[in-house]
Amino acid sequence: MKAAVVNTNCSGVEVVEKDVPTIGTGQALVKMEYCGVCHTDLHVAAGDYGKHPGRILGHEGIGIVQQVADDVTTLKVGDRVSVAWLYESCNHCEYCVSGRETLCRSVKNAGYTVDGGMAEYCVVAADYAVKVPEGLDPAQASSITCAGVTTYKAIKVSEIRAGQWIALYGAGGLGNLSVQYAKKVFGAKVIAIDVNDDKLALAQQSGADVVINSAQENAEQRIIEITQGGAHAAVVTAVAKAAFNSAVNAVRAGGTVVAVALPVDTMDLSIPRIVLDGIRVIGSLVGTRQDLAEAFEFGARGLVVPVVQTRPLEDVAAIFQEMHDGKIQGRMVLDFTHHHHHHCGCANHA
Repeated sequence: MKAAVVNTNCSGVEVVEKDVPTIGTGQALVKMEYCGVCHTDLHVAAGDYGKHPGRILGHEGIGIVQQVADDVTTLKVGDRVSVAWLYESCNHCEYCVSGRETLCRSVKNAGYTVDGGMAEYCVVAADYAVKVPEGLDPAQASSITCAGVTTYKAIKVSEIRAGQWIALYGAGGLGNLSVQYAKKVFGAKVIAIDVNDDKLALAQQSGADVVINSAQENAEQRIIEITQGGAHAAVVTAVAKAAFNSAVNAVRAGGTVVAVALPVDTMDLSIPRIVLDGIRVIGSLVGTRQDLAEAFEFGARGLVVPVVQTRPLEDVAAIFQEMHDGKIQGRMVLDFTHHHHHHCGCANHA
């Protein structure tokens, strides 16, 4: 089978031939249909979180179960399932038993510590592969598997209430979905902040009430003005230290800042500001299986519609470069359903 892997010197991605993997106890074999490309894939390919040469990348995978181990009861052949960052956790530590399984200290992550979804076939832990509901387009579902659930969970932990103001820093693959979840699921008033006008235009189409180009004006001043004192919450999906710092200044007293993006950096926190204004700063990492099931459901109901563009596997290196350069609108998704002949270029999933 063909697979997109971390190249031998951990400086990027390459497409190689690999054997179709075999399943063990508790596992299922999935024939992949789609796999989205996430900024985290760039970090893994570049060796930013440790070197994993030869690792199959990808944690936004959707495919059809081909085979299940004898002991598997939760999946059957023909089910459409996801390959998410949360590949498997221990299921017995304090985090796993309290609904915080993504924090499990012995968690396995698809496309990072175990092989992921950017291949024609992928092995999943059957109990951790979340089923895709009927009526949800699989290419769109791929985006919800990471970008969607990550932003859904981040907005959930921000504790934003309907009618309150939320500032969303970053209008890329995650930011576009955070606008939709914040607006359509949580009923918040949304301010989207980015440095790219084209991404802000997309955020506006997706329902943002206000868009701000932080390269052209002082975002926090403008937010404080619009919201009469600061946003009630901010979620940061922009891979930039400046965005995190701006978010802390842009929320009102008692506000919450949720950190999502992973720049290899530190943020500045004024201690008097944090203490005197009672600011909460929270890290939020993807989401649990339950969060993903909920995020899928909002997609199936048509409330949240990921903006995706499908591309063949051989474009993966070019896609990584485009993402690195900030040139992508919405989400790029590798299409494994057309790999035997030239990609059809149809506009079905555009």
